[in-house]
Amino acid sequence: MMRYHVLHTVKLCPSFLEVDGRRVAEAGGETSFLTDLYRRLGLDYPKFFKMDILSKVGFLASEFLLEQEGSERFVPRDDRAVLLYNRYSSMHADQVFQETIAHPEDFFPKPSVFVYTLPNIVTGEIAIRNKYHGESNFILLPEYSEQAINQAIECAFLALGTTSLLTGWLEALSENDYNASLSLLNTNQ
Repeated sequence: MMRYHVLHTVKLCPSFLEVDGRRVAEAGGETSFLTDLYRRLGLDYPKFFKMDILSKVGFLASEFLLEQEGSERFVPRDDRAVLLYNRYSSMHADQVFQETIAHPEDFFPKPSVFVYTLPNIVTGEIAIRNKYHGESNFILLPEYSEQAINQAIECAFLALGTTSLLTGWLEALSENDYNASLSLLNTNQ
C-alpha cells in the first residue's frame, strides 16, 4: 500500500467554502456565490463564465486548493495527476443540451453546451490551466465509496513519476445543488 499524505483540502457547496477545515466564505451576496468566489480570487479567466456548473465548481475548488500550496503556479509538472469522481457525470450539461435538440421544430444543437456533456472536461480544464501532464481522469461511481476512491488513488500513484494528486468528489446537478470535496495529496518520499 502506497503511503501518501493530505496537504490541503477544500469543500465547496452552495452555502459555504471551507479551506483546510476553516470556513473562509459564505453565500449571501447580490450575485451568485460562484461568481463572488471567482471575483474574490481576482482571476482574469473569462472562459469561466462560459463553463457549465460542474466545471465552474471544480475550477473554483481547485483554484482555492492550489492557492494554499504557496508554490509557483503554472509551471509544467509531469508528477501531478488530476483524478475526480461523482455519480451523476455531467447530468446538468446533458439536460441543457437535450433541451436544444428535443423539438424538431426548434432543433438547434449548441456546441458550446455539448462540449460540457463530458465530465472529464473539468479535469482537462484544471490540468491545462495548471500545466499538469500527469494522468487526468474523471471516474463515475454508482455511489460515494471510500474503498473505490482509495483504490483509484493507489493506482494513480503507481504511474511512473506521479508523486502528487489533485483528487476528490465533485458533483453538480444545478446552479443550487453542487458539492466539491477536493484534496491535494503527495506521496511520502
